[in-house]
Amino acid sequence: MRIFHENFDIGKRHSDGHFDLPRAREGGLDGLFFSIFVPNRMDTLHPAHYALELIDAVYNAVGRYPDQIEMAFTSEDIRRIHREGKIAALMGMENGSPIEHSLGLLRDFYRLGVRYITLTHSKPNDISDSATDTARWGGLSEFGKQVVREMNRLGMLVDVSHLSDDAIRDVLSISQTPVIASHSSVRALAHHPRNLPDELIKGIARNGGVIQINFYSGYLSDEYNQAYQKAKKELAPEIAALKEHFADDENAYWRAYIKLFERYHIPVPDASVIVDHIDYVVNLVGIDHVGLGSDFDGVSSLPRRMDDVSRLPLITYIMLKRGYSEEDIRKVLGGNLLRVMEANERFSRQQKSH
Repeated sequence: MRIFHENFDIGKRHSDGHFDLPRAREGGLDGLFFSIFVPNRMDTLHPAHYALELIDAVYNAVGRYPDQIEMAFTSEDIRRIHREGKIAALMGMENGSPIEHSLGLLRDFYRLGVRYITLTHSKPNDISDSATDTARWGGLSEFGKQVVREMNRLGMLVDVSHLSDDAIRDVLSISQTPVIASHSSVRALAHHPRNLPDELIKGIARNGGVIQINFYSGYLSDEYNQAYQKAKKELAPEIAALKEHFADDENAYWRAYIKLFERYHIPVPDASVIVDHIDYVVNLVGIDHVGLGSDFDGVSSLPRRMDDVSRLPLITYIMLKRGYSEEDIRKVLGGNLLRVMEANERFSRQQKSH
């Protein structure tokens, strides 16, 4: 969203935010998903048009630096681009409302390069219930079940982050391919509805999928989240005023929102807590089902020492200190996600050959 609303130049180093190409190089980043994030408030306001503008912004941003970054559409593209010494850029859609109740539009977004869809965001839509609002469907809607099947057929990853527990259960009962939780952490360690309980972590592992640990402080630490919720309650009138004032500018709203909380000096956890969540998943279901889902430029607070994308090697360092092998670390840093992509691509080819 940042590159759309601020004409953000990814090739220049910035003093704010979490991502640009110079810092990505420093962090050893080989590939990323740009989020085509459509807020639920847009669900009935031509969300397809909004998503198309974001997709156009991604292509424009990436196209300015062809020697450094390139659009990728398959797992093989990612490997080739890496061999060429460039960063692979992919797109994932956060909130499925832009398909506007149309499987045809779903296919169109796939053709444009969207390779996963987070079925909903913070509220229910016509596809799925959300983890953070009252249920509308009791899981997936009937249309949502059709969407999952068509995504399987296309080779598009189904993302269960933001979904209610019942909706995730529905996805796991329907999907014939491995799913992802693109940016979710462990509920047993941080009791937030956005995080995954053990039952669903095990379900995703049985499905062959991968849980990508979110770096947001509130999904990593109960202590942080409790202090944050207390501050949020006290700031409710000011937050409401900001929402009204910045109704047409989501990015400006979030900048003002983050600044509002600065007066509280909420203590953030250390970056090692990210690896605590990785450890938990590994101990529960094994090394093949965990990855990184930073949510850079999508969260208001990151752990200490994880200021931006340039700090990613710290995770490798902590994992090495804890005794992980290089092979296992490679799986967490992207190998597991590549395996899931390959499985979805393989299933799609098989469907099309029948």
